[in-house]
Parts: sequence; structure tokens; C-alpha cells
Amino acid sequence: MNLLALDSATEACSAALLHEGGSIERYEILGRGHAERLLPMVDELLTEAGIGLPALDAIAFGRGPGSFTGLRIAAGITQGLAAGAQLPVLPVSDLAAVASAAARFSGKDRILVCMDARMGQVYWAAFDCRTAIPHALTEEAVANPAEVVPPGGSTWFGAGHGFAAYPALAASLGARLAGTAPELLPRASDIARLAAVEFAAGRGLPAAQALPIYLRNEVVHRR
Repeated sequence: MNLLALDSATEACSAALLHEGGSIERYEILGRGHAERLLPMVDELLTEAGIGLPALDAIAFGRGPGSFTGLRIAAGITQGLAAGAQLPVLPVSDLAAVASAAARFSGKDRILVCMDARMGQVYWAAFDCRTAIPHALTEEAVANPAEVVPPGGSTWFGAGHGFAAYPALAASLGARLAGTAPELLPRASDIARLAAVEFAAGRGLPAAQALPIYLRNEVVHRR
């Protein structure tokens, strides 16, 4: 399988390529400039692998939640590349990607992902990571840190820079947290791994459906 994955949902900008059973990646922390850097990353990966876009089976991307501008960049580039090469696309939750990385990092199954959404809020969801694709036990939501309440009956491993941005979050959860990894950000290599499972299950979508998910916009719209 040759699968390209892109992500620019946060200050992290990354591209990854699954190729011949292995994975190569470009990953950088950028204050800005994701739009200028993401396509060169793609070119670097394809050149390193010695293949062109037509050799790809699909393109995946971090569909959010995250920075409005960053999500549009990854979705737009994915849509353009996929349409030009007539490839399916695979939208992957950035929260699920962080949950997958945190489960691998910590060895824990129950992961609470909280990403800094700015404006005093976090994007969050709780995941069961005992399956190949993290299973969301709550809806993905944007909320004030005090409103983050994972399902009862379990302890959770916290992941994402929401825990760094709002230290009171971990304090409020207390003994319900079995540790945190506030340094974890979405990255294309994790998105690629999840997308490969989705692709094998036949869940690729037409290029026109490479659309970002804006949780904050959706919440405002419902009100």
C-alpha cells in the first residue's frame, strides 16, 4: 500500500508516506507557514520513495478539530492532489490520532485527549484504544476545561497540549488521571496508520469529500 497522509491542524506540520511496508515522515513545529511547507514535504517524501502521485492508493488528512486555517490547508491540498490523481481520500480525526499515539506511548487503553482550542477552551474526547481504530466514548466537543468530564468507572491517561495550556484541567480530574502526555500533538504518521485500516475496510471517499471538521463553528451554528 502506498498511502500519503497530511496534517496541519496545530502548530505541528507533517506529512507521512506508507510505502513498501515502511513509513517515512516529515514533521516540524511551525508558528506559521504551514501552507508554504506542506507541499514541499510531500515532494520530499515522494522523491525519497521514488514514486509519483499516480502510484498512491489514497491520501489521508487530519480533518480536525484544530486551527481553522490549518484544517483548511490540509483539506485543500488533499482535495487538490486527490482530484488531480483520481485518488480516494480518508479523513481522520486529529483527536483519534493523538489518542492512538498516547496509547502506544503509555500502554494505557483509556485515553482522554484535550487539545488547546484557544479562547480558554479545549477540543476533547475520550477514547477506548483497545481496537485498531480508537473508539470514541464521547462526542468530540469544544468546551471550557471545567466542562471536560470523561465517562465514569475508569482512570484515564491524558494526552494533548490542552493539559499544558490549562494546568487546572489535570488538577480538577485528580485521581481519575493515570498520567498525562501534554507534549503530544497530531502527526501525519499516526493519521497514516489509522487511515490504512480505514482504507483496507473500503472506506475511501471521493476527493470532493476532503472536508475539515470545525467543532466551534458547529456549536455556534446549533445555537
